[in-house]
Amino acid sequence: MIATPVIIVNFKTYEKGYGAKALSLTKILQKVAEDTKANVAVAVGPTDIKEISHESSLPVFAQHIDAIGYGSHTGYILPEAAKEAGAVGTLINHSEHRLRLADIEECVRRAKEIGLITCVCSNNLGTSKAASLLYPDFVAVEPPELIGGDISVSRAKPELVKGTVDAVKAVSPEVKVLCGAGVKNGEDVRKALELGSEGVLLASGVVKAKDVEQAIRDLVTGMV
Repeated sequence: MIATPVIIVNFKTYEKGYGAKALSLTKILQKVAEDTKANVAVAVGPTDIKEISHESSLPVFAQHIDAIGYGSHTGYILPEAAKEAGAVGTLINHSEHRLRLADIEECVRRAKEIGLITCVCSNNLGTSKAASLLYPDFVAVEPPELIGGDISVSRAKPELVKGTVDAVKAVSPEVKVLCGAGVKNGEDVRKALELGSEGVLLASGVVKAKDVEQAIRDLVTGMV
């Protein structure tokens, strides 16, 4: 398990989020994490897991795995392959890669089976409740209409964050809640933690920032 509070930066498929640029980005995040002693992790594309996990000390998450085992599954992401490449965990059911509940359940089961940390993304309170019953390590609440925007969920919909925390903790105090969508600065992070979340999951606020180092340093101030 990774320590909390944590900032997980999802590189998505942004231009600066894959290949050599992804490694450079990770190095900047690692420097700030080392300087500030903050808990920072990255979620990268499947082709970058191996290099980034071997060239960086930051925990690396796969952006997705498929609910499959060894066999005839062309074009899918085998959970074992993600782990062998160096991933310590995986996102599941991101709003840009939604799954049916049965598939979410199977992905969580397969990830747990091989020791991957699980972060199930949710777009509303009902999905968060259902996800918590699968006992993942994290539930990340991310209203899709706020993703990539300028207003964070912790400011736009604080009741959703608080409601998610209460609902998830009622099922299992061990499941941690992350806050995502529109998180851009330290104040957004601070508010998310005040509402009971144990970190944030974000992308564009860092990956598309003009000054990546300044962006992540600003975010880290909210964790103090």
